[in-house]
Amino acid sequence: MESSHVAQIAQELSLKESQVRAVAELLDSGATLPFIARYRKEATEGLDEVAIARIRDLLTRLRQLDERREAILQSLSKRDLLADELREKLLGARTLAELEDIYLPFRPKRRTRATVAREKGLENLAKKIFAQERHGDLDLDKEAALFVNADLGVESADDALAGARDIMAEWISEDAECRARTRGLFEAEGVLKSKAATGKEPGPDAEKFKDYLDWSGPIGRVSSHGLLAMLRAAKAGVISLHVAPPEEIAHDILDELFLKGDGPASQQVRTAARDGYRRLLAPSMESEALASARARAEEKAIAVFSDNLRQILLDPPLGQKAVLAVDPGFRTGCKLAVLDRLGRLVKNDVIYPYESQSKAEKAAKMVKDICDQFEIEVVAVGNGTAGRETEAFLRAIKFSRKIPVIMVNESGASVYSTSDVARQEFPDQDATVRGAVSIGRRLMDPLAELVKIEPMALGVGQYQHDVDQSALKKALDDAISVCVNLVGVDVNAASRELLAYVSGLGPKLSEAIVRYRNEHGLFSSREDLKNVPRLGPKAFEQAAGFLRIRQGVNPLDSTAVHPESYAIVERMAADLGVPVPKLLQNSDLLKRIDPKKYLGAKAGDATLADILDELARPGRDPRPEFEAFSFMSGIEMIEDLQVGMKLPGIVTNVTAFGAFVDVGVHQDGLVHISQLKDGFVRNPLDVVKARQKVMVKVLDVDLERKRISLSMKE
Repeated sequence: MESSHVAQIAQELSLKESQVRAVAELLDSGATLPFIARYRKEATEGLDEVAIARIRDLLTRLRQLDERREAILQSLSKRDLLADELREKLLGARTLAELEDIYLPFRPKRRTRATVAREKGLENLAKKIFAQERHGDLDLDKEAALFVNADLGVESADDALAGARDIMAEWISEDAECRARTRGLFEAEGVLKSKAATGKEPGPDAEKFKDYLDWSGPIGRVSSHGLLAMLRAAKAGVISLHVAPPEEIAHDILDELFLKGDGPASQQVRTAARDGYRRLLAPSMESEALASARARAEEKAIAVFSDNLRQILLDPPLGQKAVLAVDPGFRTGCKLAVLDRLGRLVKNDVIYPYESQSKAEKAAKMVKDICDQFEIEVVAVGNGTAGRETEAFLRAIKFSRKIPVIMVNESGASVYSTSDVARQEFPDQDATVRGAVSIGRRLMDPLAELVKIEPMALGVGQYQHDVDQSALKKALDDAISVCVNLVGVDVNAASRELLAYVSGLGPKLSEAIVRYRNEHGLFSSREDLKNVPRLGPKAFEQAAGFLRIRQGVNPLDSTAVHPESYAIVERMAADLGVPVPKLLQNSDLLKRIDPKKYLGAKAGDATLADILDELARPGRDPRPEFEAFSFMSGIEMIEDLQVGMKLPGIVTNVTAFGAFVDVGVHQDGLVHISQLKDGFVRNPLDVVKARQKVMVKVLDVDLERKRISLSMKE
C-alpha cells in the first residue's frame, strides 16, 4: 500500500492514517463498501459507507495519477529528455494539473508559431532577449539583424524579433509556476459571462434558457444547476460562454514572474507575455476553469440524484398484502392486476369506467367481485394519466369491508413494462399488465421492485443526462447497493436484479443463485449457498450477512449476524444455559450478557454491540413504518388550484434550487429554495427528502405554462 497516498488521503479527509490504510487494504482484498462498513468496524474504527467511498474514490484518483506519471516518465526517458531535476519535479507532483504543467513543455505538440520560429533559427535570439541581462543594454536591432535570413523566411530584424516573441510567448504560457498562479486567479477572480449566440436565429430552446441570454457572475459562486443549464444552452448553440479574471491582475502576475527590468529586452518580454496570455494561456485556463466548475456542478448534481434515489428506495414498504393494482387510463381503460401476498400475478383484466354510466357500473361491480374473490387487502392505483379520476372512482365503490385505496408513484413503470426484465418475468403478458404489476409491487416493497428500473427513468435527477455518465452510474450503483444491503435480502424470494446488488454477488452470481434455487428448491441455510456454482469463499464472506433465510434450520440465518460470528452467539447461549433460539428477542437473557467476555480479534466492542442489537430485534427492517397518504379530495386538475390553498403533497424530486411536490393535479409544483422554510436554506436536502409527505401553500398558478409555485413556510 502506497504510504504517501495514505498520508495524503488521511490529511484531505481529516481521518487517521490507520483508518485509511485499513480501508485500502480491505478494498484491495476484494471487500465491498457495505461489508467493510457493517462487518469490519474494528479495522476502520467505525467508518460509514460515505467515508469509505471517499477513501476509495481518492485512492482511485491517486493511482490514476501514478499511472499517468509513469507514462510521462517513460515517454521522456525514451526521448532522452528525463534529467534528474525534471524527474524529481514529476515525482513530487501531487495533482494531475501540476503533473501536466510540468510535462507541458516536453509534450509532443502540433506545429505552432513558436515551432515555425525555431525552424527559422530564432531560438538563440529568444534566449538572449529573455535573459534580460543587466550588464549593458542589448542592442536589439543589431542583435536581431544577425538572424536575418531570407532563405529561412526571416526578411528583416522586425521579423526576427516577432519570431523570438512567439518563442517567448510559448515559454511563458508553458511555465509551471505561471500556469499554477494563473489557474488560481481564474478560479478566484474569474467571471463567467453568457451571451446570446450571434448570427443565429433563436430556436425553440431559446425561451427555456432566456435567463442566461445575458448573464454574468463569479465562476466560483455560480449555482450547480445554473452552470449545467448554461452548458446545455451553449451545447445547443443558444448562448456563448466565456470566463476571464480582471486582465490587469493577470498581467501583474506575468510581469512579476518574467520581467527583470524596463530596458528594451524587458519590453520585448512584456509584449511576448501579453501575446502569450491572450493567445495561449488565457484560452487554456478558461477551458480548465469551465471544466473544473463543471466537475463541481456535476458532483453536486450526482450527489442530489443519489440522495433522492436513496430516499425513494428506502420508502416504507406496505409489506405482504393481497393487492389489486390498477394502471389508470381513459381511452384504453384501466388495467387490473391481482397480486397475492408474495407479489405473484394471479389474475389480470381491464375495466372502462369512463365510457358510459353503464360501463362504470359494470366496472365497479367487477372490482368489487375481484376484491371479494381474492380477499384483496389494498388497492394500489398509479398516479399517471387518469390517476386522480380513477382514485375517486375506486373510493366510491362500496366494498364489503374496508379496503384502502392508495396512490402509487408510477414513474418508470412504463419503462419497466417494455424491458427485457419484464419480458422474462411475464413472457405471456403484454406491457400494460406488466406496468400494473409494477405499480402493485412497488407499493408492497419499493426497494425490491425499483431496482429493476433504470434510475434515470424514476424522474428524480437534475441534469442527469448532462453529467459524466460513468461517474453517475458508479454513484447510483453505490446508492442502490447501500440500500439493498442495509435492508437485507430474502434469498428465497428475491429477484436476480435485487440479488445482483448484494455485497459480493453481481449479475452472474445472482443468476447462478436463482438457477440453483429453481433447480434444487429453496435454501434451508446460509451454508447451502456454498453449493452454488462459482460462489466461492470470498463471495460467501461478502454476501452471507446480507442474505436472509426465513424459517431456516438456523435461526441466525434470518438475522444480520454474520456466519463468522455464529460461534460467539453460541458461546453466549451456552454460558446462559439456553439454546440459541431462546436468545432472540429475549431482553431478560440479553441483559445478562457481558460483551467483554467475548472480545476477540474479529469481534471488538462495535461488532459485539451490533450482534446484541440484532439478537434483540432479529431481521429488523430499518425502513419506516408504512403510512397511507391521500391528496385533497376534489383537487384533481391544475385548474382546481387557487392561490392561498393549503394542500397535502408528496415530494417527488429535490434539486439544488428547491423541491418538486405532487399535490395530485398531474403537474408537480415547485417549492423554491427560498420557500422551503423561514430563514436561510443552504441546501434543500437539509429540509426535505424525496417521498416526504408535506403541507404546502399555493403561491401562484400559471395555466398557460402549467407551472405551480408552492411554499412550505409556516
